[in-house]
Amino acid sequence: MRIHSLQHVAFEDLANIELWAKEKGHETSRTLLFQAEPLPSLAQVDWLIILGGPMNIYEDDKYPWLVQEKQFIAEAIAQQKIVLGICLGAQLIADALGAKVSKNQHKEIGWFPVSLTPEFSSSYVFKGWPRRFMAFHWHGDTFGVPPGALRVAESEGCANQAFEYKDRVVGLQFHLESSYSSIQRLIQNCRDEITEGPYIQRPEEMLGQQENLSEIHQQMKLLLDRMETKS
Repeated sequence: MRIHSLQHVAFEDLANIELWAKEKGHETSRTLLFQAEPLPSLAQVDWLIILGGPMNIYEDDKYPWLVQEKQFIAEAIAQQKIVLGICLGAQLIADALGAKVSKNQHKEIGWFPVSLTPEFSSSYVFKGWPRRFMAFHWHGDTFGVPPGALRVAESEGCANQAFEYKDRVVGLQFHLESSYSSIQRLIQNCRDEITEGPYIQRPEEMLGQQENLSEIHQQMKLLLDRMETKS
């Protein structure tokens, strides 16, 4: 399978998704949007993964490549590609599907539990998941649930944590792909976002919970294995 990622900044890459893809023998490629690399033809893509980033989806004037990226995502969904969006990526998918993206009441930065909603019982991708699990978070915005999508996860700090659309499009507000080094890079590059708040941890708290890394790695594999079956 040909997996292509859209990368918005140098310090947020596929992380553990890359390991999974190599284990499965899938081909990976990427577009570094922040370096103005051109987008591929969708004929060369089976699975599109849209990664996170510190920008907002409505900052087209500051990041002009967002305009073309949004069109590309909408076309990938229309062509029934497998599509996964993480954090900013999920917000871009929600926007492409007609949902609103706005500031969340709280920033979520650090390790906080996520719970599945009752709607998850109708989900294809999240079938068999635990009703409550730990995830890593780093966001200030949130997405609305697109028309026709299932709202499958929530947390105390953010009502919409995940959605599933037509069994093959998934948006995650939280991070399951994170590794210790990817969290370190986030802290190094986005330290100014670590302010005071009920759902904001200090750097030493985030890096001190390494026991959570194996759990999210397993959750990521569950998700990717399930999405892979739609190919």
